[in-house]
Amino acid sequence: MQRLARNGGTAGLLRWLAGRAGGWAGIARSDGTVLSASGAASSGPLTAPADAPDVPRLVAEGVRALTERGALAYSHDTGAHTVLLFPLPGPHDAHAADRGAAPLLAVVTRRPVAAGLTTLLADVLMPLSLCREAEAVERKRRRVDLAESRGREAVLHLLMTGQLSIAHQVAGALRPRLPDPVRVCVVECPGDSRDEVARVCAEADGGRSWIVRCPVYARHLILVMPAEGGREDGPDGGTATDEAVAALVERCVVGVSEQVPLADTATGYRQAFHALAVAREVPGRHVRFGAAPEPALVVGPAGRRWAEALLTPLLTHVPRRAQDPGSQELAATAASWLAFSSHATDHLKVHRNTLAARLKLIGELLGLDLLRLADQSALDLALRIRATPAPVCTPEAGRRDGGAAHDLDEVLRRPAVQEWAARQLAPISEPWGGSADETLRTWLRCEGRLGPTAAELGISVPGARKRLTRLETVLQRSLLRPPSARYDLWLAIRAQQVNG
Repeated sequence: MQRLARNGGTAGLLRWLAGRAGGWAGIARSDGTVLSASGAASSGPLTAPADAPDVPRLVAEGVRALTERGALAYSHDTGAHTVLLFPLPGPHDAHAADRGAAPLLAVVTRRPVAAGLTTLLADVLMPLSLCREAEAVERKRRRVDLAESRGREAVLHLLMTGQLSIAHQVAGALRPRLPDPVRVCVVECPGDSRDEVARVCAEADGGRSWIVRCPVYARHLILVMPAEGGREDGPDGGTATDEAVAALVERCVVGVSEQVPLADTATGYRQAFHALAVAREVPGRHVRFGAAPEPALVVGPAGRRWAEALLTPLLTHVPRRAQDPGSQELAATAASWLAFSSHATDHLKVHRNTLAARLKLIGELLGLDLLRLADQSALDLALRIRATPAPVCTPEAGRRDGGAAHDLDEVLRRPAVQEWAARQLAPISEPWGGSADETLRTWLRCEGRLGPTAAELGISVPGARKRLTRLETVLQRSLLRPPSARYDLWLAIRAQQVNG
């Protein structure tokens, strides 16, 4: 009995009791409703054999009789069966008036009742009650954990969409406080060990990091870490948290961003995700994102005005019905889809049909074909420019930059953008030469689809995937899994084309 209470809980004890009674055992409320049961007829009023009792009716009648008589236990013979009822001990027993509200152990067995069965039932009451209380506490703990996890996920979503003040308000009820500036760390956990890795992360940095279970990738943890400790030192002058986690957890892979303001958490996440793609291919399983400016930082005031002009129909959209998504929700949907592709349904917690309808509306508002990589890249750049603080995004005086750019090509002709594009593509110039450049350009020309890319290159799909995986290591960017660097690379190649 004690072993079953430790290992099997309420269900194990009820199965054991049903076996010892040769019938049915369950727990019922004071109104006769069966809460849990085991044994013959546990799922319905009549099961084989033909003379099986109508258990719910017998239990309800017995509970009603016990309540009316105010008895501490009840036994009722009905035909070939006997019903035995015992109130479970617990908090309800503190006052006699509450006894009728206590759940009851109910057993239906054949007559005559086996010798010693009533004594056995009396002995099992306390272990059974303790099991139920422990299970109730565990259910409450899980609900609290789920609520906290959803709260942290909501705060991360607010940070990723630039709603900093609301994120601080929601995060005020949780610990720790949101740091600023930050480094974003993405940890890919082995198997189903994400909860254990989260504990290791919390212990490694003393609970200073904001740890979120990724809503898109089931094996990923996202850490928003304080940046003031620097890259080399952890909170106590030792190993940095990201390096410690990679060393402590076998087969754990870690990617870390540069130091970014809290308002640029989305940028930090993209950087960490790109670093993670590289970390999978290195022995240490840990990589920090290499220095590379965001395109939104080099487009200048004319580029910023181009982005505003492109996004105005979306940002000023007024829904026809109150239940339809507004401009802010549509902008968040576009950003999530560009970052996570079809996984945006998990990120936004919407149905795929809802996502498709929103994307269709966004395309119509902006006059873009969102199936084309060119239009996706333009929208991604515009949204990133909008999310970048204006003083940082526009370091030059407006009078030196003229008016707004009329189209994306005009933005890409800027000298600063040309320099950025050259830096993006420099890693594949040497030692890979033409094959790497050809693979990348073909993949982008085929809208980032593996099948058409392989066909155009004259190789198999696994061969094309292998080439792109090698390119991820060379470029230090994620290509095959979203968030992908394909938008930046398309913009870089287009910048070279318009300048040629």
